Amino acid sequence: MKQNTKELLLEVALELFATKGYHATKVSDIVKQAGVAQGTFYWYFTSKEEIGLEIIEKGKKKLLKVVRKGYRKEVGNVSDMLQSSKRLMQNLLLFGDSNRNLMIFLLLKGQGGEEKIRNAVSETIISIETEFAKNIQRAIELNMLEDRDCVELQAQILTSFIIGIMSRWLFGPMNQVDFKPTTSINEVTEEIVRYEFFGLIGSGGKK
Repeated sequence: MKQNTKELLLEVALELFATKGYHATKVSDIVKQAGVAQGTFYWYFTSKEEIGLEIIEKGKKKLLKVVRKGYRKEVGNVSDMLQSSKRLMQNLLLFGDSNRNLMIFLLLKGQGGEEKIRNAVSETIISIETEFAKNIQRAIELNMLEDRDCVELQAQILTSFIIGIMSRWLFGPMNQVDFKPTTSINEVTEEIVRYEFFGLIGSGGKK
């Protein structure tokens, strides 16, 4: 019962952070929508900031799980790499579409939160960069990419590119939280991979 109540509070808080904004949401709003007493909230969380940080941490773990599915385990040719990249991009877009409130909080509303909230959002992005760097490094070790001694920079550019495209696809050019994507996941994936993949492989890719 306690776990169910905590999950309910997390779900309601995320919905309110995404729709009303972090600053505009009060603990009283959360408990009212959740249908619980205010004291119940403080049984699980000491503050709005704490529930916000837990939402981000849980979201980060889910996102990294998706990214890690694309981790390179064995050698392959260009076609294998291309298909692997497509699967990863599709999974990321599907995740974003299925976890829209989380993405609104991470990519839009959380940026204007308190310092700890902003830092947690930034750490989430850095964690994604780290996972991409590991995957790029693994491809280098498997002799699938040339080692150009810029893995961290490649991972930063790749992360910024993918997050930017995800944000644009999910929220449109004006960052509208109620925006409906007009381009299919498959179409976006094809274009993402075209730029992402051939940017990484450059002229030193292994055929």
